[in-house]
Amino acid sequence: MRAFRLTATGTPPGLHQIDRPAPGKGEVLVRIAACGLNFADTLMVKGTYQDIPPLPATLGLELAGTVEALGPGVTAPAPGTRVAISAGHGGLAEYGVFPAALCVPLPDAMSFETAAGFQIAYGTSHLALTRAGRLQPGETLVVTGAAGGVGLTAVEIGAQMGARVIAVARGAEKLALARAAGAEVTLEAEGTDLRAAVKDLGGADVVYETVGGPGFEGLLRALRPEGRMLAIGFAGGEVPLVKPNHLLVKNISVIGFYWAGYRSFAPDVLRASMAELFDWYAEGRLKPHVGAVLPLERAAEGLELLISRRATGKVVVTMG
Repeated sequence: MRAFRLTATGTPPGLHQIDRPAPGKGEVLVRIAACGLNFADTLMVKGTYQDIPPLPATLGLELAGTVEALGPGVTAPAPGTRVAISAGHGGLAEYGVFPAALCVPLPDAMSFETAAGFQIAYGTSHLALTRAGRLQPGETLVVTGAAGGVGLTAVEIGAQMGARVIAVARGAEKLALARAAGAEVTLEAEGTDLRAAVKDLGGADVVYETVGGPGFEGLLRALRPEGRMLAIGFAGGEVPLVKPNHLLVKNISVIGFYWAGYRSFAPDVLRASMAELFDWYAEGRLKPHVGAVLPLERAAEGLELLISRRATGKVVVTMG
């Protein structure tokens, strides 16, 4: 089978022919239909991600496909079941073996392309805003990178939760996409004094920060008393430094959030969040945006879309 593999950090990943795996105890074999790309995939390539699998390894944190076979001791999901899986790697291949416990059955109306990019983006935003950020109806939420795979879901979920959403993104096309997802106000990221702009709008109760760099401190200073800064990622490449005296004077918080970490320390919380999100999708409350669909042989192009920050919504790779 074909697989998009990373053999050593710092070197470009590429397509390889490898043996089709067989499911072991507690595992299922999945015929993969689609895989969602994430910024974490690009960090794995550079060797800077916090959770890199042993190399060589197949990239692709999340996927959707059909269960083909069950390993010893597994009774469900049955072969033929359409599932989504977030396993941390292994998605950019035609087949993969994964723990049966990670399989999430798909709603009938959800396509593989949508499902492949659903769990991490929506799961991150939902759990970050409901649990870590404690976002309340009527509060003001600022989202940076608001047209990206994760940021766009934060706009959508924040609006669903009754917040006033201020979206920050680069360019008219991305800002329009954020408005369509529920942003009440949009701000151009390039050349805007975000601290001044957000303060002029009354300040922020929660900031969902995906970019890092100099804008981070400005938005931190734009928080209202008891405001919460959610550190989601650093797509801009620069990890900001936080000055504790700023936190102390205004009684504000900076909260780090890593969605996949909940798999180990609070899996029930993760499952409950995902169940609610699939219910919202079935009710028509969520409208996932897939910005690009590429075949497996063009997976490297998909990663470049993320690195250059040209992607809108999710980038998905299909196996053909």
